[in-house]
Amino acid sequence: MKVPRALTIAGSDSGGGAGIQADLKTFAALGVHGMSAVTAITAQNTKTVTMIHDIPVEIVREQIRVVVEDIGVDAVKTGMLHTVEIISAVADELGKINAPIVIDPVMIAKSGARLLREDAVNTLIEKLIPLATVITPNAREAEALAGTEIKDVDDQKKAAEKISSLGPKAVVIKGGHVNGREAVDILYYQGEFKIYVEERIDTKNTHGTGCTFASAIAAQLAKGYSIPEAVQTAKEFVTSSIKYSLAIGGGHGPVNPTGKVVKEAEKFRVIENLRNAVKIIEESDWMADFIPESKSNLVMAIEDPEGLEDVAGIPGRIVKVDGKAKASSCPWFNSSKHVASAVLTLMKYYPNLRSAINIKYNEEVISAAKKLGYVITSYDRREEPPEIKHVEGKTIPWGVKTALEKIGWRAPDLIYHLGDWGKEPMMILFGEDALTVLEKLEKISKTMRDNR
Repeated sequence: MKVPRALTIAGSDSGGGAGIQADLKTFAALGVHGMSAVTAITAQNTKTVTMIHDIPVEIVREQIRVVVEDIGVDAVKTGMLHTVEIISAVADELGKINAPIVIDPVMIAKSGARLLREDAVNTLIEKLIPLATVITPNAREAEALAGTEIKDVDDQKKAAEKISSLGPKAVVIKGGHVNGREAVDILYYQGEFKIYVEERIDTKNTHGTGCTFASAIAAQLAKGYSIPEAVQTAKEFVTSSIKYSLAIGGGHGPVNPTGKVVKEAEKFRVIENLRNAVKIIEESDWMADFIPESKSNLVMAIEDPEGLEDVAGIPGRIVKVDGKAKASSCPWFNSSKHVASAVLTLMKYYPNLRSAINIKYNEEVISAAKKLGYVITSYDRREEPPEIKHVEGKTIPWGVKTALEKIGWRAPDLIYHLGDWGKEPMMILFGEDALTVLEKLEKISKTMRDNR
């Protein structure tokens, strides 16, 4: 199978948020082999750029030449090209390459530092932009290239047409720097406009957005996507990267190109853990004794869950069939409300306690848990405030918080309540993962038998 290959020609960001660091993370996240030609080394963090060291032109050329000669490239992305000499050398080398070229005309860093010398702008326009398959200026960069002010979508369109006259096949004017509740990007390609709209995410952690977007386009072009398709998927990708951005440093934190990939991988691990737990449940001779009238559910959340959709459970719950415990179906996400809500609430205080199972109330369980040294707490549903009781989904979070407060906010193993009018008494056993929860429950079962 052919491996898509993409080359980034850009500066190095010592803070890891932009430049070749962001590009290579993006390539990897999108399944493309990434290569790099470093044009400058910057000393920067989330707040400032303190120094820029330009790489000698002959080394920039050689980096490009050797990877093209041996590995080959299916797409190229350019970023920070600081000087006239570097732009000229890069343009010369790219003129020898038969592959799509995505140009991110980096001019100013997020911190405000200038990454393109003023005397190099004309060289960028005259030598590099005509080689572009796609050019991706933000609003401020587009203003500099088109010589026009950008305040809205109509201004973006006018600027795109002017920049198109400089020679690129396609122009994307990014809307991240244009005010509005939505982030609107404009693609001008083959004489037509296409608008891409995504919700604007309210965060200051957007360092590396432009690099990530341009390298995502390059990655998709390397895989054979059309220009409109590449821009569409890149827009979705960069929005996801902003969504999972990292709140690090004292300034603008970086976007996170691998955030969604890591989350999807974590979901697979959660399902695998639950599947192994279900096997134990169905083979056990003790689980059925713990199933309440309302049935049991075993759940597990991914790390940093956003809501119920990030907590997996057993659709249809765990039931009792011929005296044995049986999972109604295979584990999947968004399959529990009550137990999942308990986990989500507890994770706000103890992020490592990501799993739980509800079991029927039994004083023998409390005795066994005490003997095992488990931390036990409870809440009284009769004391639930009316404004909580009559709102769907509020009871469990209130109960968990009340139970935690009762034990001085220590990490609990077991939380229970004695029910209320029409409500079955219930216990919830917590642990780091589903297998750990079952291990705790099996110990309780064995201790109960030993006590009889």
